[in-house]
Amino acid sequence: MSRSSQLTRDKIAAAALAIADVEGFASVSMRRIAEEMGVGTMSLYYYVKTKADLVAAMDDALMGEVLAPSLPGNWREALTVIATRTRDVFLRHPWALSSMLSAPPGVNAMRHMEQCLHALAGATVTTQQKLALLAIIDDFVFGYALREASGDSKVDLKFARAQLATGAFPRLKEAFSKGGRPRPAMPDRFQIGLRALLDLVAGCNRRDSD
Repeated sequence: MSRSSQLTRDKIAAAALAIADVEGFASVSMRRIAEEMGVGTMSLYYYVKTKADLVAAMDDALMGEVLAPSLPGNWREALTVIATRTRDVFLRHPWALSSMLSAPPGVNAMRHMEQCLHALAGATVTTQQKLALLAIIDDFVFGYALREASGDSKVDLKFARAQLATGAFPRLKEAFSKGGRPRPAMPDRFQIGLRALLDLVAGCNRRDSD
């Protein structure tokens, strides 16, 4: 059996993700995927018609990684599982934070939203409040992953030290640790931030039940 006869859309998307993880999203092309999979470039077009279709397949694969195989019955614990899985996916594939923005929602994105709403089934808030909470959690998760992915890569330490030495930034200087690097952030700040968001909706639950 030839390699091309074993092609599937899912395998092509997986190969594209692997290339993006190692070489960056800009390196993903039909030719590069075909090379990676050991098939002819034209063989791929039966499964993905255009670059936009390829991006959609990649996004659907990413959202498949986000889906939890099972969820706790408690809505707070369930949302914590979903948010943590989402964070982990974007930390594994940091390039996706910007490169997947144009991708239309696929089946797995819809499954993800369905799972999120199922997780909130036990929360006594309105549908609009549920959707707003999910959007806020997404903002928090994506922002956290973006900051973690960027790290200190864009910090010019020589410039920062020189500016701190001028005395014009006393509070920043105080916040910096020895060696010119900021003190490590709280290692559990993701859990702390997520817990704070969930406390807000828990408060709405209590008020609505009074």
